[in-house]
Amino acid sequence: MISTSDFRKGLKVEFKGEPCEIVEFQHVKMGRGGAIVRTKMRNIKTGAVLEETFRSGEKLETPGLEEKSMQYLYAQGDLCYFMDSETYEQIPLTREQLGEAINFLKENNTVKILYHKGMPISVEIPTFVELKVAKTDPAGFKGDTASGGGKPATLETGAVVRVPFHINEGDTIRVDTRTSVYIERVK
Repeated sequence: MISTSDFRKGLKVEFKGEPCEIVEFQHVKMGRGGAIVRTKMRNIKTGAVLEETFRSGEKLETPGLEEKSMQYLYAQGDLCYFMDSETYEQIPLTREQLGEAINFLKENNTVKILYHKGMPISVEIPTFVELKVAKTDPAGFKGDTASGGGKPATLETGAVVRVPFHINEGDTIRVDTRTSVYIERVK
């Protein structure tokens, strides 16, 4: 059981039978009554964000979540296949289940798959990935920085990110997967 006093950003709880992650929370002391905790939670299965208010001291269940480290093998049609590194068991996940993570998955990458009651529900990819630039325009001309200096680049996984003008096709870059933002060129 998890008490409202233990709430913190990123904490996983079970609410109405569904696994949720706390996005933000705020302890509020009312004038006469007891304190309350206003909470924003994201349903891990569906991605829906709900706002809920709890009385201080209220308890929530701990979700039965299991995390497995798996290797991304390949995509076939609408399914992406992952292999458990210990048991060599392969599981398929739909592109819909992967969400934005599909843009940064490269074959043989290791990811963490979250299970709830024996069913895979979400994929957690590394915060930073190194990907090769597959297509981008040639470098800009001198003085071509009026727009803030940058151009779109398509990566080997199909994701499109904004990169500086000095990045060329074939370069390997590091990308922040949370925001889809270019970080640096990798030597």
